[in-house]
Amino acid sequence: MQNSSPASCPTGAPRIRGRGRPRAFDRAHALGQAMRLFWSKGFAATSISDLTAAMGIGSPSLYAAFGSKEALYAEALRHYGEQYEASVWANFAAARTAREAVAALLMDSAAALTGSCGRVEPLGCMVTLSAAGSEGHVELGDLVRAARARGLRRVGDRLDRAVAEGELGASVDVPALARFVVTVQNGMSVQARDGASREALEAVAHLTMLGWEARVGG
Repeated sequence: MQNSSPASCPTGAPRIRGRGRPRAFDRAHALGQAMRLFWSKGFAATSISDLTAAMGIGSPSLYAAFGSKEALYAEALRHYGEQYEASVWANFAAARTAREAVAALLMDSAAALTGSCGRVEPLGCMVTLSAAGSEGHVELGDLVRAARARGLRRVGDRLDRAVAEGELGASVDVPALARFVVTVQNGMSVQARDGASREALEAVAHLTMLGWEARVGG
């Protein structure tokens, strides 16, 4: 994060009520619990009994509210994006230059991925670490790949803008540079899950940015 302010922590989602008679449980809270369980264990390793225990509801209520385990996972992915996207991407979007944007992305990722926002959450990124697509769930795999692709596209679009504005030379291989940045960020997610500290990942971010001029042709 180019000496920027620390990543901001997401706020809790509002309680969601259905039409007519209120549900006997807090749907938003239950969804958050399911999200954390999927985030921690993955889709295949999470059973319906795991979910009902974590969410505090019975299986009939789970199916009535969410339809299926697959639909619940898809909604949990969306909820994850709504809750945590800003903590990683807000400073990236606000940065004046592409260099500052990439530095912010990596530094804010170091904070978010290691649970440095003061909330008890699984480590790493739910989207990066998801193996749903390789577990035989094609539609869920498509959702995960689309979420990953959005991050790559954001970085690529910011680098394209930098070329158009003259910050980067026209000879810069924007797709390769964007993929390099996202690959570093993805690796940080795996390292965070394995126990790397915020400071260790910030060191990775600093080292990555030391080579920025060499990668973009000065």
